[in-house]
Amino acid sequence: MTARLARLLGLRVRNQFLDWASSWTFAATLAVNYAIGPLIGLVVWTAVLPGDRNTVNYFVALVGVYLVTASFEDYTFSEAVYDGRISHDLLKPQPVIIGPAGENIAIRLWLGLFGLPLTIVVAIVAGASYRPSALLLAVPALLGAAIVRFLWTWLLALTAFWTERVHAIVAFSHILAYLLGGTAAPIADLPEPWRWIALALPFYAMLGLPADIATGAPVGAGYLLLLGWGSLFAGLAAVVWRRGIRRYSVVGA
Repeated sequence: MTARLARLLGLRVRNQFLDWASSWTFAATLAVNYAIGPLIGLVVWTAVLPGDRNTVNYFVALVGVYLVTASFEDYTFSEAVYDGRISHDLLKPQPVIIGPAGENIAIRLWLGLFGLPLTIVVAIVAGASYRPSALLLAVPALLGAAIVRFLWTWLLALTAFWTERVHAIVAFSHILAYLLGGTAAPIADLPEPWRWIALALPFYAMLGLPADIATGAPVGAGYLLLLGWGSLFAGLAAVVWRRGIRRYSVVGA
C-alpha cells in the first residue's frame, strides 16, 4: 500500500513538474518574489547589526527555507473546490491529498531550480559561510518545516468547504508567519514576552528553525517541535477533511 501511494505521488509530481515547464518564467518570477522577504530582513538587520556574521548566515539560509517550504494550496486545492474539479479527484482510486501534495512538491522543485542559484549568489555577495555539520543538521529540519507548512496551508485551504475567503485567511497567516516566524526579526532578538510567544506558535517551526540550525544554533527541542506541529496539523486536517467532504457531498447533491 505504501509503495503504491509512493508511485502515485511520484507520478503526480512528474506530471505537475512537466506542466509547469510551459510556465517556467512564472516559476522564476515566483522564486524571486519569495526571496524578497528574507532579503529585506538581510538588508535591514545587517544595517542594525553590522559585522554580525550570524545575522548574515541566518537570513541567507532563510531565503532557501522560504523557497523549499512555499505552499500554494489556497490557489491549487481551494480553487478545485470552488469550481467543482474536486469531484473528479473524489472518483479516482487514490487519496485526494496525493494531488495537492504532488503539485506542492513539483512547484517547490521549480522554485528550487531557480532559487538555489539565487541563494548561492546572495551568499557569496553577503559573505555567508556555514559549517558542514550545521548544514547536515538543518536538512531534516528543513524537510520537517516543508511538511509542516504544507499541512498548515492545506488545513487552511480546507476551509474552502465553508467559505470563499480562503485567500484572505491564508494571506493573514502569511502576515503572522512573517512577523512571528523569524523573517521580520530573528526570534532570538525579539523582546519578551514576544520571543516566547513566537516559539510557542508553529510559524517559527516552518521558517526560522531550519535557518537557525543552519547557522549553528543548538538543535534543542527543534525536531520535537516539528514532529508535534506536524502530527497536530495532520490530525486536524484529517478531521476537517472528513467534515468538509460530507458538507460538500450534501450541498452537491
